[in-house]
Amino acid sequence: MLARTQPEPSRRPLLAVGAAGIAAAAGIGWLLQRAWRPSEDRNLRAAEALGAGAAILCVSVALDSGIEHYRGQFKDRAMFVGPTMAALGLAAAAWIAFRPQDARKTLPRIAFATVGATGLIGLGFHTYNILKRPGELDALNLFYGAPLGAPAALTLVGLYGVIAGEMLSGRDYVRTRLPKHTAGLIAFSLMGTIAEAGLLHFRGNFQDPVMYAPVTVPPLAALAVGAAMITPRAATIAEPLLKATAVLGIAGPMFHAYGIHRNMGGWRNWSQMILQGPPLPAPPAFLGIAVAGLGILPALTEEQR
Repeated sequence: MLARTQPEPSRRPLLAVGAAGIAAAAGIGWLLQRAWRPSEDRNLRAAEALGAGAAILCVSVALDSGIEHYRGQFKDRAMFVGPTMAALGLAAAAWIAFRPQDARKTLPRIAFATVGATGLIGLGFHTYNILKRPGELDALNLFYGAPLGAPAALTLVGLYGVIAGEMLSGRDYVRTRLPKHTAGLIAFSLMGTIAEAGLLHFRGNFQDPVMYAPVTVPPLAALAVGAAMITPRAATIAEPLLKATAVLGIAGPMFHAYGIHRNMGGWRNWSQMILQGPPLPAPPAFLGIAVAGLGILPALTEEQR
């Protein structure tokens, strides 16, 4: 009896994933070039950076939620909303990153408000998903239940977009209060992302020393940004720490790709390992928040003069 041979798996899904990854990397590089471009107008620079940071967050959420909801087989039609809203936020945020003067137009403001509100609703759904499980708010459900970080990131995208428009409004509070409040939001954003990374790396038992990096450098950056709200001198410390956090957001997918390689089957079993291994799209969230923070620091310094 002749042994049956297994059919050769199609390479088309792998090529699609690779093409999406290359396109995302190219798009992020394009946004970074725009966000870190020197600008004499501090408010304009802040608006550009907030738009670029929001766009990078949307790339992360779109890919991450798409993979996670695919793993859940899109059992609920509402699971299509997350990736769709992330794509809408990406379009609006990229528009603002390259044309910040349009940030106060009605269409992008509606888009950001919709994305932010959807993130809040999604956060409620994910919280309910965790609490309805046996054991409710225990470690196991936090490890394997619906992640809270993705919908929270959509809320941040909405806030970043609205703030970008307000930075160019010319109102008095833009000079006196808004940069300080935005810096507080950046610090809070970092702490939320740190909490999620720490939780997932704790689930992985911190088996690689590199896994401690997201819970050491970004907390220092968050503290420095918070300190810059009080004294301008702290901005000189916050800037290199935010840049180090951005580097973590770029290097993270590379380390996660190596983590997938180490799992059983490695990249030869990519269709399963992308779903079960370390999440490739998650680390760029650090990059997006760091970019927004780097853009707000000059405006924060100007406010305190």
